[in-house]
Amino acid sequence: MLLGSAFVVILNETIMGVALPRLMDALQISASAGQWLTTAFLLTMSVVIPITGMLIQRIRTRTLFIAAMGFFTVGTAIAAAAPGFELLLVGRVVQACGTAIMMPLLMTTVITVVPEASRGRLMGRISIVISVAPALGPTISGVILEHFAWRWLFLLVLPISLAALVIGALRMPNVGEPRKAPIDALSVLLSLLGFGGLVYGLSAVGELANGGSSVPPWIPVVVGAVSLLWFVRRQLRLQQEERALLDLRTFRSRPFAFSVLLFACASLALFGSLILLPIFVQRVLGLSVFEAGLSLLPGGLVMGLLGPLVGRLVDRRGARPVLIPGTVITAIGLWGMALFGVGTPLWFVILTHVVMSVGLAATFTPLFTVSLGSLPHELASYGSAMIGTVQQVAGAAGTALFVTIMTLVSVAHAESPTSVGPAALASGTHIAFLVGGAVATLGIVVALFVRDPAPQAHRAPAGH
Repeated sequence: MLLGSAFVVILNETIMGVALPRLMDALQISASAGQWLTTAFLLTMSVVIPITGMLIQRIRTRTLFIAAMGFFTVGTAIAAAAPGFELLLVGRVVQACGTAIMMPLLMTTVITVVPEASRGRLMGRISIVISVAPALGPTISGVILEHFAWRWLFLLVLPISLAALVIGALRMPNVGEPRKAPIDALSVLLSLLGFGGLVYGLSAVGELANGGSSVPPWIPVVVGAVSLLWFVRRQLRLQQEERALLDLRTFRSRPFAFSVLLFACASLALFGSLILLPIFVQRVLGLSVFEAGLSLLPGGLVMGLLGPLVGRLVDRRGARPVLIPGTVITAIGLWGMALFGVGTPLWFVILTHVVMSVGLAATFTPLFTVSLGSLPHELASYGSAMIGTVQQVAGAAGTALFVTIMTLVSVAHAESPTSVGPAALASGTHIAFLVGGAVATLGIVVALFVRDPAPQAHRAPAGH
């Protein structure tokens, strides 16, 4: 139930990518305004996820599930009925609140009730949700937009969301016992300013490269960095009193710390490539929105099929024999994308995406097993919230970084800033994917330091 619900809500992170040109025409908005349908989603996620570690400690599982699916369902209904851009943006923000609660809730529940011996297998299924759902978003969006209006992106999801909400409210069991503790309002504010400021600033860099940013990017970045430093200092003090919003004792575990760093590299590669590939296929190769979405389908399917298999390998042999080859294959796929040009055949685009998807499938599953498996039970909810936060911030960074590099290089190679042709755009994507390959190569180095966690007797037994 949790897996299915999480898949639906995570799918919405990337469903707007190939839909942006259609929405610009239908709603009469600019590209910089339309990008906020994704930016606001990531921004809300990065603000809400840090709070979920505290919520999971204090609120029953069923109540949190109802809240998550309730937010998502209401947001989907608002977006489907939106008469214009403003209300559509509100709907996306409400959707993101539900999505932000769902993923940490899923991972914390799994780490609590599943015994260590079979945890990798279930983490393989979770990796499907984390990696395949965003990869399938552009494909599903392209198929829907080929035949229907943009509202059907939400109308088709609404009955599924309602069904999950009703079934979960009736059948979701409560896991563990909540504990009472005061909520530190200043930590919530600093979390909002810190994570929100960084994501907003990174997104503003991308907007500035496209010629439209109402705020200089350095302002929210500085505000976010200062707030984040203050937030860290406050959590270090509050965690001694068991009042921390996000308990940073999770980083005392070396496997967890290196896993989080590798999560950042992998998420940057995943979301950065997902924003760039549809642009390259449509604007350089001249294919339709349907063909652009369809070109990402094989990679998404491969990732989904490999998830459970990788999970079984992790259960039998440990994380490292799977993780290190996974990071190598991911880097090979991204370096292959750096070879794209005006005459690149579509089969080569699909092949490199499939190769990268194989690598990510062999990366995410062991990372979930190592990171959360290395923490004591009382820190599991904070660990899952930290992983979710890092993924969203890294995803926003990847999106902003790839688009900014592509735009700056494309404009530099164009005959004029207002007419960027396929050749200039191909140059931009080439440099952007070179940077992606370098980040993925850094991930290989980080993977060498990730160690399998030793079995811990203080773990909660299955069924707890």
